[in-house]
Amino acid sequence: MHKDAEEETGIILRNVSSMQSFSPDEWALFAETGKQTASLSDDDNLQINKSYNPFLSYAYLSALEDSGCVSEETGWLPCHLRLETQQGRLLAAAPAYLKSHSQGEYVFDHGWAEAFERAGGQYYPKLQLGIPFTPATGARLLTTDLPAAQRALLSGAIAQFTDHNQLSSAHVTFAETADIQALIEAGFLHRKDQQFHFKNNGFQDYNDFLEELISRKRKALKRERREALSNGISIDWLTGKDLTEDIWDQFFAFYMDTGSRKWGRPYLNREFYSLIGQRMGDDIVLIMAKRDGRYIAGAINFIGGDRLFGRHWGCIEDHPFLHFEVCYHQAIDYAIAHKLSVVEAGAQGEHKLARGYEPVTTHSAHYISHPAFRDAVAQYLRREISEVDMNNSYYAEHSPFRKFHQTD
Repeated sequence: MHKDAEEETGIILRNVSSMQSFSPDEWALFAETGKQTASLSDDDNLQINKSYNPFLSYAYLSALEDSGCVSEETGWLPCHLRLETQQGRLLAAAPAYLKSHSQGEYVFDHGWAEAFERAGGQYYPKLQLGIPFTPATGARLLTTDLPAAQRALLSGAIAQFTDHNQLSSAHVTFAETADIQALIEAGFLHRKDQQFHFKNNGFQDYNDFLEELISRKRKALKRERREALSNGISIDWLTGKDLTEDIWDQFFAFYMDTGSRKWGRPYLNREFYSLIGQRMGDDIVLIMAKRDGRYIAGAINFIGGDRLFGRHWGCIEDHPFLHFEVCYHQAIDYAIAHKLSVVEAGAQGEHKLARGYEPVTTHSAHYISHPAFRDAVAQYLRREISEVDMNNSYYAEHSPFRKFHQTD
């Protein structure tokens, strides 16, 4: 399903079948894809890029492909988009996939698919723009320069590509505000959802954070953490060279055990973990729980320029509150120790609120080709957005924080 779309300006949208169609140096032109950036005062002085998003790195996206986690067989056929000049100079891009199902996206459209097909339409394949199996917000319309103009061109080109190839829809999930605005102006429908993030207000340690909670919540979390480690359990943070093949074997066993029960079919394979360990090990921290000399549980986290992204966890022994300790409390400890501003703990989860994670609105944009179906989806989204906004008000009223607590 390859079709070049050329504008009167001489700018071309090209879809490509793998990350190998970009060079690593080309991909590094985009703001969120690299860990380091040159200081404005000294070109030789490299600094941490605060906007770095590890899921947008060439290493992460290529590992998904090279391991076979995304492929035609898994229902995630790479169809990345390149906006370029006629001479081939890259202007903008979007990680994209042709999907034959709606699994692994965390923005659910199963009901839309069923309704469209009951009416005689063909919903799949659809175009999915985002990071597979990863409910983390980031740039989706990647630009090199003149970002507003390039976002507008890319947004319009995506809509044209969807129509030209007779796809039912295009879905841009967990997108940043600037992308959402450009997509809305190109005819996409706006959708909201919620996550819960920890926000580091300059805390010196976990106890400093606890001081911002109301008394009964503070006592409850202290007790929860004690009980989680009461059976002789200790915690290790493993990163970089610590991520040996033996460690990945152990973590993968946790992932398969929990993922098989939670999803039926885990999305990631063993080779994927080896590849990310080799290619971006310094961007990963495994929080591992040990008892009687062996690891029994663990959670994988990715380290961005200014935030920690919690992804999935698994265990081979069940212990009270261990999930909360490994996934949420330890992530807060790590973020405070490394002066990271935010912990994104994945999709949904009201239970995170009681553990100091605050409600945050996430955004996606959806282009629906069929006019009548678009109108139906638009009506649904208006009701859904109202519900999300209402939930935010409810969570604000039931916050575990003291009244003086302030966040951005």
